Amino acid sequence: MADKKEIEVGKHFLVPEHRKLSEEEKEEILKKYNVAEKEMPKISKKDPAIKQLNVEEGDLIEIKRKVLTTGETYFYYRIVV
Repeated sequence: MADKKEIEVGKHFLVPEHRKLSEEEKEEILKKYNVAEKEMPKISKKDPAIKQLNVEEGDLIEIKRKVLTTGETYFYYRIVV
């Protein structure tokens, strides 16, 4: 039986870039969009895409998505639960 290799999810071209925001950046985003932390979309602490970010519940994750056909970049935000 062959050795199993762990897949590095974050390096796959279809997985967008994920970044943990600082507390200051988090507050700016919440204020900018006039939302409370509990109103933000969620992301699991166990999500493979954020495994390497050393996250805690309540951290805000910025997801940078690039449209493959146009090259446009969009940012999405998720709160760690």
